[in-house]
Amino acid sequence: MTRFSLLCLAVPFALVAQQPASPAGSGARPIALDEAVREAQRNAPAAVSARNTLRTTTAAVRTAKAQYLPSLSINGSGSRQGGETFFQGKLVPYSGVPWSFSRGLSTNLELFDGGRRWYNLKAAQANVDAADAGETSQRFNLALQVKQQYFAVLAARESESAANRQLEQAQEQLKSSTAKVKAGIATKSDSLRSAIQVGNARLAQLTAQNNLRVANAALTRLVGASDVVTATPADTAEMGRIVLDSAQLTALAMDGPTVRQAEANLYAAQSAKKAAKTPYMPTITSSYSLSGNNTSETFDWGSGRIPKQNSLRFSLNFPLFNNLSREENVTRTTVAEENAVASLRDAKLAQQQSLVQYLGAFRTAEERVTIQLATVAAAEEDLRVQQQRYALGASVLLDLLTSQTTLDQARAALIQARYDARIAKAQVEALVGRDLK
Repeated sequence: MTRFSLLCLAVPFALVAQQPASPAGSGARPIALDEAVREAQRNAPAAVSARNTLRTTTAAVRTAKAQYLPSLSINGSGSRQGGETFFQGKLVPYSGVPWSFSRGLSTNLELFDGGRRWYNLKAAQANVDAADAGETSQRFNLALQVKQQYFAVLAARESESAANRQLEQAQEQLKSSTAKVKAGIATKSDSLRSAIQVGNARLAQLTAQNNLRVANAALTRLVGASDVVTATPADTAEMGRIVLDSAQLTALAMDGPTVRQAEANLYAAQSAKKAAKTPYMPTITSSYSLSGNNTSETFDWGSGRIPKQNSLRFSLNFPLFNNLSREENVTRTTVAEENAVASLRDAKLAQQQSLVQYLGAFRTAEERVTIQLATVAAAEEDLRVQQQRYALGASVLLDLLTSQTTLDQARAALIQARYDARIAKAQVEALVGRDLK
């Protein structure tokens, strides 16, 4: 064998020795899946926004209830007069009492408004229900996103483990091919093909390590952690099972957060439409005021007797024509109600469609996992047999490489099937708004 051939055979071993495999997730803080979901639901901007929306709609309900209470205000003032004034064509000093004070209290209460406040209260309460359902939906959507990245970390680790085994097998095959070439019982092509297999295995290892780093970074962002986090090494995040049948899941989906939010939006739109019609009714209001005024030679807010005046008034207002503003508001609220009806109908249909899609994907992935487990076991046994046959000279290297490729593909398909099953289950959970343990 020439020196050039020996050098070609030595290069792959040198590359492997110079680039030892290292865990791509080293230095990252392990975090359990449940903890990652909780942290994301606490820190994610979308979750914060959903909680704040719930707070503002709750405040709107308090404001709507307060409209049944009378308004109350107090006022007070003090002023001082001085200087000069004209008297019979001459400037004379101001001779009146310099200080004057006033104080008062007033209250107003709307006695009849045609039901406007009642419908506004119902609309505000419906908005709270919609915000609550939206917050629930946002929490499960975040849980889905966290699970997707968490499972991506696990898949990347499985891929790295498979690549490590692929590299070990390729290295052993390269050693065997090199020995047979030296012994003159194999051609140089066998050693070159084995060297290519080592390079491909190393590339697969690097790709898996990079995928793991990317998945860790995405998980860290979702969790909102200041340091890099990764999936717990001991956490296999089993695929789990969905024990409920299709009818039960359909019932849960029809009561899911998306449908409940659409129903609440429809009720709010209906209440707003009723409130828009109340300006066609008269309004009756009452008001009461109490005031007092006094004067003083010095700044003394409470000196002397204070004469008081009070007033109680009832008023009725019945707008006959307000430049078609009422008609415009009724039209707007009617359109909003029709849009809400269409949105609710579409939300229910979307739930049904998504449930069929996600549940079908989960069932299919379950079967794929079962099939791929058997395929991997068969491929491993086939590779073992081909290695023995090649060592005995009963088969050519191409048969061995074909078996190796089949095993690599089976491992990759098994990893993908597990990932798909986990994601499909998480999607079903986000759809129904509850964990399916």
